Amino acid sequence: MQKIFIAADHAGFHLKADLKTLFNLPQYDLIDLGTDTADSVDFADFAHQLSKKVLENDQNIGVLLCGSGIGISIAANRHRGIRAALCWNVAVTKLARQHNNANVLCLPARFMSAQEAVEVLDVFLKTPFEGGRHQRRIDKIELV
Repeated sequence: MQKIFIAADHAGFHLKADLKTLFNLPQYDLIDLGTDTADSVDFADFAHQLSKKVLENDQNIGVLLCGSGIGISIAANRHRGIRAALCWNVAVTKLARQHNNANVLCLPARFMSAQEAVEVLDVFLKTPFEGGRHQRRIDKIELV
């Protein structure tokens, strides 16, 4: 069963809870890494923890949430092998998967509804990587 790790800071806590409630895909094992309250925390702690889990198996997927999605995506992308993409709509999400083989979805919790987040997550999980010229570009990212 494919694992999906999900984590958020305080700004993403409520949307993360909504996603967990609305997420209904039994073929995935959804594992919540926190935070467990709306009390202030540092997004980087959760980005690093989730990134390490995603890197344990190349089939693992991550979902990170913070207020804008920016900080948490920057922190996750510090890990070699993580391709965290800030996605806020279906079109951007498809490209993140098709062209960049993103393995971590970052959501801007203050700028999207629960229904929008569910739609984006669904597209993220169902869209395959196109490979080809895009693989060559990903390989160049890994050179640094």
